[in-house]
Amino acid sequence: MTTLELERVSARADRTRPGDGYAAAARPIVASTAVATDSEGLVAGVVSIDSKGFAMPAYCARPVAGSGWPVLLVVSEIFGVHEHIADVARRFAKLGYLAVAPELFVRQGDAKAPSDVETLFATIVNKASDAQVMGDLDATVIWAAAQGGDVSRLGVTGFCWGGRITWLYAAHSAAVKAGVAWYGRLVGAKNERQTSFPVDAAAALHAPVLGLYGGADTSIPLDTVAQMQAALATGSEPARRSEVVVFPDAKHAFFADYRPNYDAAAAADGWARCLAWLRAHGVA
Repeated sequence: MTTLELERVSARADRTRPGDGYAAAARPIVASTAVATDSEGLVAGVVSIDSKGFAMPAYCARPVAGSGWPVLLVVSEIFGVHEHIADVARRFAKLGYLAVAPELFVRQGDAKAPSDVETLFATIVNKASDAQVMGDLDATVIWAAAQGGDVSRLGVTGFCWGGRITWLYAAHSAAVKAGVAWYGRLVGAKNERQTSFPVDAAAALHAPVLGLYGGADTSIPLDTVAQMQAALATGSEPARRSEVVVFPDAKHAFFADYRPNYDAAAAADGWARCLAWLRAHGVA
């Protein structure tokens, strides 16, 4: 396989590289629960993806052997592609996927650098437009196809900010076969950069999406989950096949095993549902 700048994972932490370290604003880090997935049997590391002339870094993991792997876009939290997101990509790769997590904030700066969430949003996250993100994900799909991935079996999954993007990308790209959104915001104030939210995208979904939410998530009120369910019920045909699951006692970021809100039971249930959803909709 041509590497196209694919590198083996470095053992040294460097916050500017996808998959290394944790974001400063994500602290405190709970090392005792953080899952560590090795790269044995995988090609895993940093790649460079051409997005309309911009060299966008990403973290990619896929099996050493074979080709024609189903492709899964892994969309990060607000903290960018750090160690946890890279680990999730390796988990999918161990199951036979070509999993790729692009650094979608890199034009705006290093999402791992700000020490608090407010600064992170103000200086980086809120400056990344939906149009830019959709274009970068399109470029990632083209890149994955050039690496031997089977983009006829294309899925997308994302966490927190990436959960919102999962819904939007399933409405943007007719190539997507299935999505799994983990606790992304469903409604919000629109502006020149953030032009749509999942509740708006339901009418245009090209693929069914599984939404996984926490009943104790104070950042995503249950009334907004209900709004989304109502929008899906009257949306496109794939929207009507979409599902929303609420884990009653789970808080925000319940899958993030490096954070205090990690809920092992909800995370395991959500992971099983995620894999079953992808397989049921041809992304396997």
